[in-house]
Amino acid sequence: MKVVDPERMRQMDRKAIEGYGVPGIVLMENAGRGVAEAILERYPHVREGRVSVVCGKGNNGGDGFVVARHLRNRGVHVEVFLLSREEDVKGDALTNLKVWKAMGGGVTVWMGEDDVEASLSPLRHSRLIVDAIFGTGLDHEPSGVYGRAIDILNALPIPVVSVDIPSGLHGRSGRPLGRAVRADMTVTMALPKLGCLIYPGLEYTGELRVVDIGMPKEVMEEVESPFFLIEDDMVRGMMRRRKGDTHKGETGHLLIVAGSKGKTGAAAMTALGALRVGAGLVTLGIPESLNPVLEEKLTEAMTFPLRETPDATISSSAVDDIRALMKTRKAIAIGPGLTVHPDVREVVLWLLRECALPMVLDADAINCLVGELDVLRGVEAPVILTPHPGEMARLVGMTPQEVQERRVEIAQEFAVEYGVYLILKGARTLVAEPGGKVYINPTGNPGMATGGVGDVLTGVIGGLLVQGYSPIQASIMGVYLHGLAGDRVADERGGIGMVATDIAHSLPKVIKGFLSRVS
Repeated sequence: MKVVDPERMRQMDRKAIEGYGVPGIVLMENAGRGVAEAILERYPHVREGRVSVVCGKGNNGGDGFVVARHLRNRGVHVEVFLLSREEDVKGDALTNLKVWKAMGGGVTVWMGEDDVEASLSPLRHSRLIVDAIFGTGLDHEPSGVYGRAIDILNALPIPVVSVDIPSGLHGRSGRPLGRAVRADMTVTMALPKLGCLIYPGLEYTGELRVVDIGMPKEVMEEVESPFFLIEDDMVRGMMRRRKGDTHKGETGHLLIVAGSKGKTGAAAMTALGALRVGAGLVTLGIPESLNPVLEEKLTEAMTFPLRETPDATISSSAVDDIRALMKTRKAIAIGPGLTVHPDVREVVLWLLRECALPMVLDADAINCLVGELDVLRGVEAPVILTPHPGEMARLVGMTPQEVQERRVEIAQEFAVEYGVYLILKGARTLVAEPGGKVYINPTGNPGMATGGVGDVLTGVIGGLLVQGYSPIQASIMGVYLHGLAGDRVADERGGIGMVATDIAHSLPKVIKGFLSRVS
């Protein structure tokens, strides 16, 4: 699903009104009606009590007046609170305010913080509060009466439904502008807003519902947004059924270069992830002294002992063996458990200069790129990097906190600058591609914050590559299916105590569910 930021949403509104002749008041009417319907569906008990609608003076407040009218028409007792003088309300919002008053609706005006305090009793006795204070255009911290209203809405133990976006939340970054409403549900218009889909905005948004406001289909298709939400239909549309006479040579052979002393588990989990997502064959290149361990640990994957350093890490002299192995493989995954030994660094940089196969770089392979990013500019084969925020921070010379605060921009800028596919892991993992598009992954849960989960993902992506999926398909499918497998484990066993191999073993059932709906 396409996702927009505030500026692109404004472009859509202008194009619908000026280019297609859709009156703004029609869009407002449809928006308010959609919010009211969503409220009655999610909170049917409000018919038996009071709903308080808190409105600003702009178009978001105008939506609120329409919400109030439609709820009242459905038999709900509604009270409207306006955070400005009535004469400051203009345009379509004023029209809907007049309609509300003409049908007998009352308006309590809040001009100062004392006015808000005086209204605490009706607010406390509400079954639900509608936040229609600010829309996506806000670019400063709410203060004065606005700030006090937001603080009270957050303090009351009453469900809050925000119109379009929680008031005070930045529509692009997802960060509160000092303070923001913490909604239980947000009903947004036409397309999801970027700030509602990424952290920390996700925590303020609650359940997100998108309503049709009569925006012309052409407008939504033509808006040039680089942001997308990964959904079931997107993944299902990429997935392919296997022919009845498929053999393992057709399902691909993945080469994995991973592991070091004390980190054989990372190598094993990468191999398991590739096999569980459907790779036909997997060969694991491992430091030679560790080969017996992996031969015993892995049953279905092949192992290859690579020449090693005295520290039992892969030696730079192993490149000849790796070169020979690559001749019969379709993709390579490198990094989990490797260390950043100078010889390992030499192998990683050699691969980037010489390898013609699609590559997935994770963990220490990414760490080996610190200070060597220019090597990415000359790579001819597709490269997928899968850093977590700490690894990303080392790559770009920032702190992990700085990366987290600008996840979308950093992922997008890096992918474009270096011509790579970047998977920035974490809550709401991002997939950024060289053309500038960014895909937001909604699957996954806190139980996946445990060692080895990223190693499984590396194997999953590599396993999809060898099956013939393109780098962007493998990246999108990989993060979505991997997160969905984690969600399945959490649903069945609980999130706390989940381990990485649980996720790998859950993948076949998740894939089966998708294939049952693939034509």
